[in-house]
Amino acid sequence: MKTKVFIPFLIMLNLQVFAQQLPKEEEKTRKEKLIESPLTPSKAAFYSAILPGLGQIYIGKAWKVPFVYAAIGASVYGYVYNQKELDRYRTAYKRRNSRHRDDEFIKLIPNKDKLLEGMKFHKNYRDMSFLFILGTYMLNILDANVSAHLMQFNIKDNLSVKPKFEPDLFGTDTNIGLKVLVKL
Repeated sequence: MKTKVFIPFLIMLNLQVFAQQLPKEEEKTRKEKLIESPLTPSKAAFYSAILPGLGQIYIGKAWKVPFVYAAIGASVYGYVYNQKELDRYRTAYKRRNSRHRDDEFIKLIPNKDKLLEGMKFHKNYRDMSFLFILGTYMLNILDANVSAHLMQFNIKDNLSVKPKFEPDLFGTDTNIGLKVLVKL
């Protein structure tokens, strides 16, 4: 009877296996993962190309998004405004050519050559506004890419450059220089 109880007890005792536990790795923060990934700048630029401001959000600089949309929005507003003004001048010019004298500029601009100058003025500014739209869109992409690259830049205190000002004790001059610190 003792052996019948003792043998299962020994079997159960041998089933317990003690293993060495590995220390848990610290979970990296999202920012640390972005800094370590070599594809972060490319992804940020791609996301900003898809939707302006998305690259800035991806790298954690969401405070830049209102500036991106303000710049693009101001350019779009300029484009739309100048297009409407161009259409108003063009309509008045066409009506003057068909011998009508009831357009909105008849008292303000009696000469139809001045209407052509107004059309040219608003066409130029409309075209410049379109270039500003493209420029701000491209700057948005460039900003996302550069900001992501700068996240990966080493900014430790091993190397520093500081301005140094030394007053001249015997005169009124001040010595100006740079103090360079290199820790190896």
